[in-house]
Order: sequence, then structure tokens, then C-alpha cells
Amino acid sequence: MSRNYTGPLEDRIAIRELMESYADAVNRCDRDLMTSLWAEESHWDLSHYPQLGVVSGRAAIMDLWASAMPAYPELSFVAMPGMIRVDGDTAQARTYFSEVYTEPDTGKDKRARACYNDKLVKQNGEWLFAERVFSILHQT
Repeated sequence: MSRNYTGPLEDRIAIRELMESYADAVNRCDRDLMTSLWAEESHWDLSHYPQLGVVSGRAAIMDLWASAMPAYPELSFVAMPGMIRVDGDTAQARTYFSEVYTEPDTGKDKRARACYNDKLVKQNGEWLFAERVFSILHQT
């Protein structure tokens, strides 16, 4: 086990499945699935985009996500964990992702490599996102 992956294997697998479910929800624009992945009192930090800032609360996160998704009908989103550290019913994780989409304003293909720094919580036996902090690593 490396320093990037600590804690019970069962929890780390469940967290990886949470990350992969997020990608699946994005690719299929599945609001019900996406909603099920977030804790009620969660935060989505999109400060990389100053006009968005930090969105708090699952309902507000879902409203923002659902309003944005129709603009990206050809989005492809693939996620990969870079770190998962479990400590009881909380965890920290890093999710790298690659996305390809058509930019709504120009119609041009865009490619982004980005990262989420995550805080997670285990509630009723399920891992949920408590906080996701977004940052772009590379974009064309």
C-alpha cells in the first residue's frame, strides 16, 4: 500500500466507485444519480470560475449542475483517482479527470485535464462527496 492510498480496502473501493459514478452521471446527464452522490450539506468549490465561486448544499449544487449540462450535449468525462486516504467515516481523495466537449459559444472542441480535491463522508454505510474543489491542470 502506498502513501496515497490508506485505510480499509473496502472503503477505498467504494470511494473509487463514487468517483466513477460521478463520471457516469456526467456522461449520461443523470440528475438522479448525481444527486445521490452528494451529502446534504456539501460544497462544490468552483472558484476557478469566479462567477460561480462556492456552491453550498446538495439542492443548490444540483440546480447549478442541471442548468449547465444542457450546454454540453457531447461531453465525454473520464475520472481516475490519484489519492484516497480513509480515516474512519471521513476521507480525503484526489480525482483527476479528462473531459472533451464542444464549447457552447464557439462550437469548437475543447479538451481539459483537471482535478478535484475531495472531502468525503460515510453516511448510512455509503460514501458521499462532502466537498469537491475544482482546478484546471491543462486546457486546449
